[in-house]
Amino acid sequence: MPVETVAPKIEVRASAPPQTPGKAKVAVRNLDFFYGRVQALHNISVDIPERMVMAFIGPSGCGKSTFLRTLNRMNDVIPATRVGGQVMIDDRDIYAPGTDVVELRRKVGMVFQKSNPFPKSIFENVAYGLRINRVTSSRSELAGRVEEALKDAALWSEVKDRLKTSALSLSGGQQQRLCIARALAIRPEVLLMDEPASALDPIATSKIEELIFDLKEHYTIVIVTHNMQQAARVSDMTAFFLLGKLIEVNATEKMFTAPNEKLTEDYITGRFG
Repeated sequence: MPVETVAPKIEVRASAPPQTPGKAKVAVRNLDFFYGRVQALHNISVDIPERMVMAFIGPSGCGKSTFLRTLNRMNDVIPATRVGGQVMIDDRDIYAPGTDVVELRRKVGMVFQKSNPFPKSIFENVAYGLRINRVTSSRSELAGRVEEALKDAALWSEVKDRLKTSALSLSGGQQQRLCIARALAIRPEVLLMDEPASALDPIATSKIEELIFDLKEHYTIVIVTHNMQQAARVSDMTAFFLLGKLIEVNATEKMFTAPNEKLTEDYITGRFG
């Protein structure tokens, strides 16, 4: 007879913010999130330190990506959703009445799981956000910002001689780095990355991981990943989600060697998930 899999029992409790080094760029307190009547996130509290990489890990459907999207209000576009609690960025609640959501998304950029270059030239892909936000005042300034973003995304040397060619002619890994360049062009302070390497081959994945490591010198980075080895390689802090609850937040090295919670240990060692 098949062995029945028993889901782990989770105590519903407030997750205490961890003691993290440095200033918290993002501070989340008692966050609940609902899709209609279904509660997807339960009482989440966490600090995300400035200019560090925090990875979110956990099984599919555990709330990682939903939580990531609460950090720049991307869930607002989904009908019948509701948020409780606070998300503070630089001590300002992004869910407070009167918040300029467009300005918020300039400050908190996002890179999605599937690369989504526009059917435009490489140059125009990166220039797009600069144009619509009227960030630059001259053609030379625009060109300089595009070059800077492509360099920051470790792509300039590969595309500098074909900026007018279609972005769709790039490889998958190059397209993802182009999307990162597009996000960086408007100079956000926080960069959210939802499984940015899940569809890429090992060589392209390695380049994305090297890029993440370099970018944290200037940006606060939050990455969702199903790949625990990737989380161990690129992040300074790791948060483990399960069934919409934040089970543990810890320094990445400690999380993967001596976690505080039995559920974390069970997930990392492959007992479930």
